[in-house]
Amino acid sequence: MVEDKRGRTLTDLRISLTDRCNLRCTYCMPKEIFGASHVFLKKNQWLKFSELDELVEAFVQLGVTKIRLTGGEPLLRPGIHNFIQSLRQNHKINDIALTTNGIRLSEHAKSLKNAGLERITVSLDALDPEIAGKMNGLGMSPKATLDGIDAALDLGFVIKVNMVVEKGVNESQILPMAHYFKNRGVILRFIEFMDVGNCNDWSIKRVVSGSEILNKIKSEFDVDPIDLSSSKEVAKRYRYVDDSREFGLITSITQTFCGNCTRVRISADGKLYTCLFSKSGLDLKKYLRSDEFNKSELLNFLSKHWKRREDRYSELRSQVANVGKKVEMSYIGG
Repeated sequence: MVEDKRGRTLTDLRISLTDRCNLRCTYCMPKEIFGASHVFLKKNQWLKFSELDELVEAFVQLGVTKIRLTGGEPLLRPGIHNFIQSLRQNHKINDIALTTNGIRLSEHAKSLKNAGLERITVSLDALDPEIAGKMNGLGMSPKATLDGIDAALDLGFVIKVNMVVEKGVNESQILPMAHYFKNRGVILRFIEFMDVGNCNDWSIKRVVSGSEILNKIKSEFDVDPIDLSSSKEVAKRYRYVDDSREFGLITSITQTFCGNCTRVRISADGKLYTCLFSKSGLDLKKYLRSDEFNKSELLNFLSKHWKRREDRYSELRSQVANVGKKVEMSYIGG
């Protein structure tokens, strides 16, 4: 186990497998910037799976027990199924999750299940086709994503759905989404609109707070909290009284949780970030591909970087006048 300067223990590793996506969502990849002319990374600029294996082996020794595969859209990365199988069989990682927009989930669900994946988080911000199409940037209805969720549920996956709520955009979808996923026994997590990356035109005026979301849900459902004091939970968990099914609130703007952060992220271009809002990362790809790379030193190299971290951007957000350019969401996945 390794702790940083604030006593935070490293347990979670998030790996972005690609910077590419088949949507241009207003939240992290707006089409105005990531349109047809945008130059994405070449495949040789991604970390190889063999390099990721080296890193995972070291991170496990440092205390990592959970791995989440993200993007961009991770299902666009060839070989993902074999990598998941390797994580389970070679590295003995049992807690593996995947975050996806769900468009290709129907196609891949069975192969993912056979590889040993059990948990999937799907990003979906609206059920209404017009609102969903506006938010995903391509005018696509949510049908493919909903079909993917159903296919995964039929195979026994544990599914969570993440909905980013943006004022004046999809507030009207809070209750329809709550009804839809409650009826399917799927945990829906409402996320406050965050200032990730540099291109989503974030403003505090566009944030719907967790308390506002909760009040909206309470207007139609009786709900009870589930151990809101837990320091290990990113989401504040609630249950519907009538059937004990669950939903959550992720309130990183109004109620920060930097003090309990246990995550480290590897971006699509091979950099290590210790915060979702970091301005720079440790270049792992350059290190791994250098003549000086020595596998026996990798553990110490990563450990020193974690121990030095002092990240707490969300706690300091209101005090920072000029944040500067932050890493894009498409590179580190969230």
